[in-house]
Amino acid sequence: MTLTRLTPAATCVALLTAALSTAASAQTLKIGLAAEPTAVDPHYHQTTPNEALLMHIFEPLVAMNADMQMQPALAASWQPLDDTTWEFKLDPAAKFSNGEPFTANDVIFTFCRILNNETAIGGGSTNVARRIIGIDAPDANTVHLKTASPYPVLPNELARIPMIWSGMAQFENLTYEPAKGCGVTSAWPTVTDFNTGNLVVGTGPYKLKSYVKGAGIALERNDAYWGKTPAPWSEVRMTAVPSAGPRLTGLLSGDFDLIENPAARDLKRITDSGFEYTTKPSVRIMFFQLDVGRAPSPFVKSPKGADDNPLQDARVRQALSMAIDRKAIVDRIMDGVATPANQYLPEGMFGSIVGAPALEYNPTRAKELLAEAGYPNGFELTLSSTNNRYINDAQVTQAVAQYLARIGVKTQVDTMTSSVYFPRRARQEFSAALGGWGSETGEASNFIQYWVTTRNPELGVGSSNYGSYSNPEVDKPYLEAIRTLDDARRSELLQDSVKLALEDMANIPLHFESGVWAFRKGLAYDGRADQRTVATAARPAE
Repeated sequence: MTLTRLTPAATCVALLTAALSTAASAQTLKIGLAAEPTAVDPHYHQTTPNEALLMHIFEPLVAMNADMQMQPALAASWQPLDDTTWEFKLDPAAKFSNGEPFTANDVIFTFCRILNNETAIGGGSTNVARRIIGIDAPDANTVHLKTASPYPVLPNELARIPMIWSGMAQFENLTYEPAKGCGVTSAWPTVTDFNTGNLVVGTGPYKLKSYVKGAGIALERNDAYWGKTPAPWSEVRMTAVPSAGPRLTGLLSGDFDLIENPAARDLKRITDSGFEYTTKPSVRIMFFQLDVGRAPSPFVKSPKGADDNPLQDARVRQALSMAIDRKAIVDRIMDGVATPANQYLPEGMFGSIVGAPALEYNPTRAKELLAEAGYPNGFELTLSSTNNRYINDAQVTQAVAQYLARIGVKTQVDTMTSSVYFPRRARQEFSAALGGWGSETGEASNFIQYWVTTRNPELGVGSSNYGSYSNPEVDKPYLEAIRTLDDARRSELLQDSVKLALEDMANIPLHFESGVWAFRKGLAYDGRADQRTVATAARPAE
């Protein structure tokens, strides 16, 4: 070790720098959210607001960085041992906020809890867990995850699974037998247990201080955080303000240091007022999911009678797509802070169609397709959407309704808060539902798996297929792709599946959102392609 003697002047500078650094790290960061997280339960419902909150408190085995590239998290390394077995070496330094070490038992418990979580309303975690048929732990810092068939994207998928502490339940010997309870002798934790804060023990850089629905969320720095980079803020306060106008007012008045999703039309006002903003292209596709599996459908009225559902005809679905001017929506509704979508993942990402043509805007041809399908005078349809979850979600829905009306589809709009909307959508109460999905694995299989593939709980696919769409021709290349270890072949298969899905158009792509954040002077913020707003990405400006 080499010691360096500082001069008195240098000592003063060093002390001043340390003091300023300490002051900065002691600050409270106040964030204005566009939508309120619905739970602190890491396995309750996979929405961006929930996941953004959770990544402050919990961590996965494998993480995705701001550009959707995999990086080590609780697992220091991983490798396939054979076609159906992945080995993960856990970081021996990892520990929970209560000081307990993170071990293989916590991995086993996490997956067991996911498959015994009766309070969950989203199936994302469940789909991943169902693919794992066995977990072995050769030692406390090693786990072997076994799948029924080759599953090359398992590490990608694990980035979506926050790990929880096994000590929140009672057991004598944990074994991965979810159907038999895994050896757990106490009750499984519920969403209420997490929301009250009783069981919120994670390995992340922050701890939950308070969570009050409708009031706000407070986090405090985990001073025992095991990671290399400590949390930059001593406290983080998050408040949901669904309307962009009041949210911006909160920033300008000093109530917030950082806000997400300011209206694009306000960006000039932000800079003119001495504030700053950053944008980040995202992988979030906005789309309408159509109810094609039922006749009748609850919000469709057909001239052919009560038992008819026009959405079951692919020509009708293509007509609805052709009626929409995506570029106009991006320019006029999204103020340019989006990109028209011509498939379900931005081109250039794994499994996306290379050189995909723009989806055609052709209202004349749309009317012809309706007539060919037997609806020359259209039909009645209600579009359902959130009004506080996505950027301009209600306005986008209104715009789409106007486009459909121009081809003779008598369209109504029903918007509601996300807390009402998502449970209703999960119960399949809509006929045409607005969706937003960020492909967190960074490849095309993610959207196809959840929203397009025929529902099959045993295979862990189709959990978000609320339109009950089913096409074996779309399923076949996808199901082969997820068992194919050769990357080039897997990409070809995924492209085939995407092409077929676009031809059938059960999910109508609209645009890819761009993440936008505005913040006060003296602050710097790095956006993320998954649109999550995280305190660890904010820091004092250099």
